[in-house]
Amino acid sequence: SIGEEDLDSDDDTSDEEDLSKPLQKEDHGGDEEKANDEDEAEEENDEQQDEDEDEDEDEGPIDPPHDVAEIRTQPYTLPDHYEWCTCDVNHEETMSEIYNLLKHNYVEDVESMFRFDYSIEFLKWALCPPRYCPDWHVGVRVERTKRIVAFITGVPSRIKIRSKTVEMAEINFLCIHKKLRSKRLTPLLIKELTRRVHIMDIWHAVYTTGIVLQTPPPFGMSQYWHRSLNPKKLVEIGFSCPRSTLANAIKLYKLPDMPLTSGFRAMERSDVEAIQSLLRDYLAQFTVAPEFSKEDIEHWFMPTRDDDVIHTFVVEDPESGNVTDFCSFYILPSTILGNEKYKVLKAAYSFYNVNTKTSLCQLMKDALIVAKQKGIDVFNALDIMHNKDVFEDLEFKPGDGNLQYYLYNYRLKSQLLPEELGLLLL
Repeated sequence: SIGEEDLDSDDDTSDEEDLSKPLQKEDHGGDEEKANDEDEAEEENDEQQDEDEDEDEDEGPIDPPHDVAEIRTQPYTLPDHYEWCTCDVNHEETMSEIYNLLKHNYVEDVESMFRFDYSIEFLKWALCPPRYCPDWHVGVRVERTKRIVAFITGVPSRIKIRSKTVEMAEINFLCIHKKLRSKRLTPLLIKELTRRVHIMDIWHAVYTTGIVLQTPPPFGMSQYWHRSLNPKKLVEIGFSCPRSTLANAIKLYKLPDMPLTSGFRAMERSDVEAIQSLLRDYLAQFTVAPEFSKEDIEHWFMPTRDDDVIHTFVVEDPESGNVTDFCSFYILPSTILGNEKYKVLKAAYSFYNVNTKTSLCQLMKDALIVAKQKGIDVFNALDIMHNKDVFEDLEFKPGDGNLQYYLYNYRLKSQLLPEELGLLLL
C-alpha cells in the first residue's frame, strides 16, 4: 500500500480526474489531457449499457427498476488497507479533509495553471439540498491513518425529460488522491454510490464530464464562454490574451458602476414563490431540465449574509410590485498555480436567468455589473438555454473546451443541442 509519507510528497505527475468538468480558459488551443481513470469509468458504464445495444433505441429507461430488497446490503470490497466511510458534511473536521482533498487533487486546466478551490460553504450548499441523503456522500479512508483519500457524491433531483419527470441522482465531485489512481478506485466508487442510490429506490442518474466517454454517448454537449471583468489581471495570469493592447481591452470591458434596470434588487425570502413560478414556466420549453420545489428554490437561490456562494437578483415592477425577471450566479474561485503575484482567480458562473419584461441582454449586463462590484475577475456562462443569444453583445469569448452531459440507465433518441438543455450541474 501507499504510505502517508507518499501521499504528502510533492510529486504531481498524475493526470486530472476523469468524471469532472475542466476549468476553461479563453481559447488557447490544445487538447484535454486523457485522465488515468477514463477506461475504468467507461468499464463501469459498459456493464449497464452493452447488453442493450441490440435492442430498439426507444427513449426512456434502459433497465426497469428492481426490487430494493434484491440490492446487496454490504459495501463493495476495497483494496487492502482502505475502508469506506460516509462523509458527514456537518462535521467540521470531515469537511476540512474533503476541502483539502479537492483543493489539491481535483480539476485543473490542461496547462496546470488553475485549480478549482471549492470553499466549505460552497460544498455544503452543493451537497445539502432538500431531501439530500447523507449516505450518498461517499469517501474512502486509509485504515491506519483514517485520512480521506477518495470521494464521490450524489444528491437527489427531479429531472424533466420532455413530458416525463424522472427521479435521479446528480453525481459530482469524483476525486481520488493523485498517488492512488493506479489502485482502480474509480469503478469501485461508482459502484458503491450506485448501490447506495439503488437502496433508496432511485434507478437513474445524471452527470457531466470534461472529456468524451465512448459509452454511454453524451446526450448533450455545451461550451463555456467567458466575460472578462478584470482584464489586466486575466492577462497577467495567462487566462486571456488581448487581441490588441491592454488599454483597449480595459476600455472594451468597462461596465457602468450601477445596474441599469429599474427595480433591480437582491432576492429576498418573500420572492421564492415568484421565482419558482418564473423558473417553472421558463424551463418547460427545454427537453431536459430540473423541477424545483419551493424548498429547492430557497436552498439553491436564496443568498445568505455570510456565505459568498450564490447570488440572485430580481426585477420588481415599480407599479405592480410583481417580480418579472431574475438572474443568478454562483462564485467559485480557483487557485492560481505558480504565480507569485496572484494566488486566487475569483470567478462567477451564470446559474439560471429568466426574463419576461427586461431584455435578457440587459438582465445579464446587470449581473455582470454586480459581479464586478463583488470583485469578480471573470464571469463564465455555458451556451445552454438562451445564454448564447447575449454573448456577442456582452463581449463574452469562447473557452477552449466542452462539457458533456450523460445519463445513467436512461436513453434519449438523439443528442440534444445546447439550446435544448435547461439543466445546469455544479
